[in-house]
Amino acid sequence: MDFQVPNTLAEQIANYLAERIMTGQIRPGERVHEATVATELQVSRASVKEALYTLERWHLIDIIPRKGAMATRLDAVHASELYDVYMHLLMMLAQRLCERWTEENRPALMQAVQRVTEQMHNRQADITAVVESSFGVMDVCCEVVGNPYLTEALSNFKPAVSRAYYLSADRYRQDLDRTGRFFTRLTQAILSRDSQQAAELITGFANHQKALIQQALAAS
Repeated sequence: MDFQVPNTLAEQIANYLAERIMTGQIRPGERVHEATVATELQVSRASVKEALYTLERWHLIDIIPRKGAMATRLDAVHASELYDVYMHLLMMLAQRLCERWTEENRPALMQAVQRVTEQMHNRQADITAVVESSFGVMDVCCEVVGNPYLTEALSNFKPAVSRAYYLSADRYRQDLDRTGRFFTRLTQAILSRDSQQAAELITGFANHQKALIQQALAAS
């Protein structure tokens, strides 16, 4: 990603650094020096500091008093804790969606699911396109549910979960058929307002993804 000066500078700095962390250019535990980033990008340290607070909210860095910022660690324990919390947020989203969707929402939901399933069937698609289309489904669901607190919580988890996907990209790419079936079955459960089935599908899928990530961590 080439850095470009944006309208919202701190957010764009955060996005730039987030991509480097998610793709492993900045390794877990590595220091992120405020002054170095400011010099590299030719921006103010104040803008970098604001960006670092955003990255902390996204669970990509830890800011330690008198020690500075460093990329969060990602081992089997951290991956498990990440997915446990994320899974429960998704289950809450699915339950609210079962309760609140209307026929007016059906086209948007179906279009989002169609986009992600098309990516699953496209063996040439890169992992970024697959992940972004997956989150696209979540974004549409959040819009339908209309709970700003839940939306914010899920949005803040996106970068950390994306990082986990990138880490296990090879395993994830080999598992796209299963992921496609998950989205199809979850859509059917939501449209049937079967929140219990939706919760069971999310639990099974999240646990499977967690296992893939733990395998990737063990291999690395």
